[in-house]
Amino acid sequence: MINITFPDGSVRSYEQGVTGLQIAESISPALARDVLSCGVNGETVELNRPIMEDAKIALYKWDDEEGRHTFWHTSAHLLAEALQELYPGIQFGFGPAIENGFFYDVLLKDGESIKESDFPKIEEKMKELASKKEPVVRKEVAKADALKEFGADGQTYKCEHIDQDLEDGSITTYTQGNFTDLCRGPHLLNTGAIKAVKLTNVAGAFWRGDASREQMQRLYGVAFPKKKMLDEYLVMLEEAKKRDHRKIGKEMELFMFSENVGKGLPIWLPKGTDLRLRLQDHLRKVQKRFGYQEVITPHIGSKNLYITSGHYAHYGKDSFQPIHTPEEGEEYMLKPMNCPHHCEVFASKPRSYRDLPLRIAEFGTVYRYEQSGELHGLTRVRSFTQDDAHIFCRPDQVKQEFLNVMDIIGIVLKAFGFNFEAQISLRDPADREKYIGSDEDWERSETAIVEACKEKGLNAKIEYGEAAFYGPKLDFMIKDAIGRRWQLGTIQVDYNLPQRFKLEYTDEDNTKKTPVMVHRAPFGSLERFTAVLIEHTSGHFPLWLTPDQVAILPISEKYNDYAKQVAAYFDSVGVRSVIDDRNEKVGRKVRDNELKRVPYMVIVGEQEQAAGTVAVRPQGGGEQSVMSMEDFARKINGEVAEMTKEF
Repeated sequence: MINITFPDGSVRSYEQGVTGLQIAESISPALARDVLSCGVNGETVELNRPIMEDAKIALYKWDDEEGRHTFWHTSAHLLAEALQELYPGIQFGFGPAIENGFFYDVLLKDGESIKESDFPKIEEKMKELASKKEPVVRKEVAKADALKEFGADGQTYKCEHIDQDLEDGSITTYTQGNFTDLCRGPHLLNTGAIKAVKLTNVAGAFWRGDASREQMQRLYGVAFPKKKMLDEYLVMLEEAKKRDHRKIGKEMELFMFSENVGKGLPIWLPKGTDLRLRLQDHLRKVQKRFGYQEVITPHIGSKNLYITSGHYAHYGKDSFQPIHTPEEGEEYMLKPMNCPHHCEVFASKPRSYRDLPLRIAEFGTVYRYEQSGELHGLTRVRSFTQDDAHIFCRPDQVKQEFLNVMDIIGIVLKAFGFNFEAQISLRDPADREKYIGSDEDWERSETAIVEACKEKGLNAKIEYGEAAFYGPKLDFMIKDAIGRRWQLGTIQVDYNLPQRFKLEYTDEDNTKKTPVMVHRAPFGSLERFTAVLIEHTSGHFPLWLTPDQVAILPISEKYNDYAKQVAAYFDSVGVRSVIDDRNEKVGRKVRDNELKRVPYMVIVGEQEQAAGTVAVRPQGGGEQSVMSMEDFARKINGEVAEMTKEF
């Protein structure tokens, strides 16, 4: 018999070789019908995988990220199986599950291509194959046998992957019907659970992301266990198109991209810059209460700095290539991270235990080389600014500093009406080789995170294998107005960088000690946060944040001087306004400023000028009124004061 421990801490005994499905059946038939995969000691596996020793188990349904991932992973194979039948001679690349569905990279023979008009027939073939409830069979194979099998099928890219990336004893295949694929899994037991499918897009993708290699086609899709769920998803997609931050950002003149400047390098326009600076000021005010000091560091750094930190080894391939100085022969890199620079700030002078915690903050711009096909508006860019901070403290201060940062993130996110949930990312217990640092340090830092969450009453989900290479972390996820989840703020405990940089302080017993480092970014990055905020609010920002609170619309050029008088008064009392003095009818001005999401419009003409008033029109056409300039300004400032009193 073996002991199976469930997430709630309860333990049951089962015969050795029991499967996840049998465990689910022992609990309830309903659970057995809904479960899609299971976690065994932190690894997600199929429901028919025998469990041979004592284990911690979790049963994953559709509502669990792991369950959806398994479902969409099998859906990707179902897509490939359908394509194999419809397009003989097709070549397959990679086909993983992703956050919202799946994709598969393919190359048709003789220069043919798949178009969106082909989607319906592919979807019908997928549904036909799914209805057969084909078993998905896992098999362990030798490298030589895998090369022979995929070579016989003419799968050039699969053979290259086997030859270059895989080792004997680590290769598994999954077969459903007449289709076999290389895969680590996990998968559904059969295809019958897939009831509704939709291909959403086709794009180009270079093999292995290498622009010098063949360009394949990447087919994106999504699948669900019920047609109703697909229908709801398609409605959400339509709403998401309306909220697309790229479209709204252009309408509101917040940011732009220029091919002449370069792909993935955002330019913040005046109104966007005003918004961004207001976000920074909001965080500055909060973190000042918690004792942070702000620094500014260069946009480049010596390559040796990132070799010392370990970032070059782990992120070098995702960074821009080193810059070589022609005379001195030095190598510099565009800054991919702020933390090595902050370590140098700590090391700039002797430190005592009395100096700790030392909290260093920076709105630091960093650079990562993202593949051009992965770039997407402000959410995936090559240049972004992190609201970064690093706390250097004694080991006995870690937990309290962690609790303080949780308070900061809570204040920041609640200011925008976000409800958040959290995820604790710990080491992969089965593969500790990829992490830096001692087991003792990892156990200490992981314990501090878990205890801090319990103390705050934060019901955080634990994910094994999702930690950074240098330490565990706590990520904060929000749900936007249409139910999409976004990862924003993060806190990370790090015992490793201080050791790598040989940082030290003099303790009260006069011995040298190594400080602990806590990484912290409530927004994550200003670019990504702004994109999420735009899509969450559809560009209708909180009144305290929006670049223009009021648009002043003179009904003709005769009243432009009065409009300027109104704007000057608003400016004197802290109300942000803009004058729309174009030679257009008022109706056109109203429509255009509605599109720019200005919260209030005030219309001024003969009557308003004579009485010293403004005709107020709220965004969206709410109740209109006539007010004095003074009363309207008090109204605006009163609303802002009410919104910001909590932070």
